Amino acid sequence: MARQATAAAGRRKSGGAEKPAAGKDELLEYYRQMLLIRRFEERAGQLYGMGLIGGFCHLYIGQEAIAVGCEAAKRPGDQMITGYRDHGHMLVCGMDPREVMAELTGRSGGSSKGKGGSMHMFSTEAAFYGGHGIVGAQVSLGTGLAFANAYRGDGKVCFTYYGDGAANQGQVYESFNMAQVWKLPVIYCIENNEYAMGTAIDRSSSETKLFKRGISFNIPGEEVDGMDVLAVKAAAERACAHCRAGKGPYILELKTYRYRGHSMSDPAKYRTREEVDEVRKTRDPIDHVEELLEKNGWADEAALKAIDAEVKRIVADAAEFARTSPEPDPSELYTDVYIQA
Repeated sequence: MARQATAAAGRRKSGGAEKPAAGKDELLEYYRQMLLIRRFEERAGQLYGMGLIGGFCHLYIGQEAIAVGCEAAKRPGDQMITGYRDHGHMLVCGMDPREVMAELTGRSGGSSKGKGGSMHMFSTEAAFYGGHGIVGAQVSLGTGLAFANAYRGDGKVCFTYYGDGAANQGQVYESFNMAQVWKLPVIYCIENNEYAMGTAIDRSSSETKLFKRGISFNIPGEEVDGMDVLAVKAAAERACAHCRAGKGPYILELKTYRYRGHSMSDPAKYRTREEVDEVRKTRDPIDHVEELLEKNGWADEAALKAIDAEVKRIVADAAEFARTSPEPDPSELYTDVYIQA
């Protein structure tokens, strides 16, 4: 019922040179999207340090290939719901970087009028349903979105993301049972970055192969190299095909690594600097795509620098928009509480 996939799922070898299972334009777009997330998160970290972002702030640096790879497998209308490490997901699903950054800083120009912040951002236009601060809460909500899809028969799939820490929450398994009994079109995407809030997975989980957690519910799943955008895309396409065929839920355990602490307030003393540096050096998802582009003659250093410069301009503009947008009027406390009938 469960199987394991590696980075080879996303690419193939040919004549001694690595040939990606993607064309030039496709790979360049994945590179641009991952770089946008990386630069956006770096700037968000700076704004947090300057006191312009209040509360908690959880950065996605290192995990970019997951959001980009899964987005590449989605169809228009497919939903996405996740936890509080959510900025990358917002950007890939089409939300305006200006509105995302303004929401982080609590400004009226934000996607939720400055009232949602980092943890509770929504965009029904982009089929993005949060951003949830309660660990694991989004799993049952994502299952509910999939129930609505099944009820309507609209062919949509809900990508429901959660982390290795949330994988031990009870509502996850209640959701598994319901989803399989009713054959709901939901993909449970476990972003396994190995440390949850600060505890290594082998110290907190009796079964560390998290894709196996669905076996007792007869839910198939696989382990995927979450640092390889093409491997993620290929696995997400398999999962989508399974769901759209009416076979019920699917589990993807996406093995990844966050370079920063759990949140901006986390000094991350539970792991060594050498460990983090080794991952950056050997497994970075952006470096991997950069290497593929250069080896196949699809982009040189100058072209890649031009993409980086473009992305930096977008992020700088978003930061300036966030800085100059006004704060919400106090009357906004009473708006958007109930839906207008």
